[in-house]
Amino acid sequence: MEEKIKQNIKLVKKGDQSAFEDIVAFYQNKVYAICFRMIGNKHEAEDIAQEAFIRAYLNIQSYDENRKFSTWLYRIATNLTIDRIRKKKPDFYLDAEIKGTDGLNMYAQLPAEDPLPDQEVESLEMQSYIQNEIMQLPAKYRSIIALRFIDELSLKEISEILEIPVGTVKTRIHRGREALRKRLRHV
Repeated sequence: MEEKIKQNIKLVKKGDQSAFEDIVAFYQNKVYAICFRMIGNKHEAEDIAQEAFIRAYLNIQSYDENRKFSTWLYRIATNLTIDRIRKKKPDFYLDAEIKGTDGLNMYAQLPAEDPLPDQEVESLEMQSYIQNEIMQLPAKYRSIIALRFIDELSLKEISEILEIPVGTVKTRIHRGREALRKRLRHV
């Protein structure tokens, strides 16, 4: 498949826009997953993934064909996500009272979920809890944990995506795992 991607990249560089559609189709789920696991919001992850593909398309001439395209693309997505996390500031709080109401807060605006079977509920709660704990880690550990254990990328790929030495990747993985282990010790 990597060979087909390389052929499509050559076509895109020659001006064939339709060849980029195949590239997007092949990588869209992976790029979205990387963004979602780092930012934790479906809509923001979709926006960032779309922006990553736009940036990749606009900068395709700067892509070095001697390197893996996926690493280059994932680095774009990761950098955009990190930028969004840095700029992100909450503009509302769920427990803030809504003006003009008698004590209602934003929690009242959240839709109720349909009940699920017991095992499915427990599994979803645990996944959500772990994802929440990952989201509480500092950004540098959160991105490493997501890329290594959720997206299952190699140390070298993570190093290339984040543009940091492999030794730093190993250190951050270790420290991120320890921080996560401390957060999950009572589970």
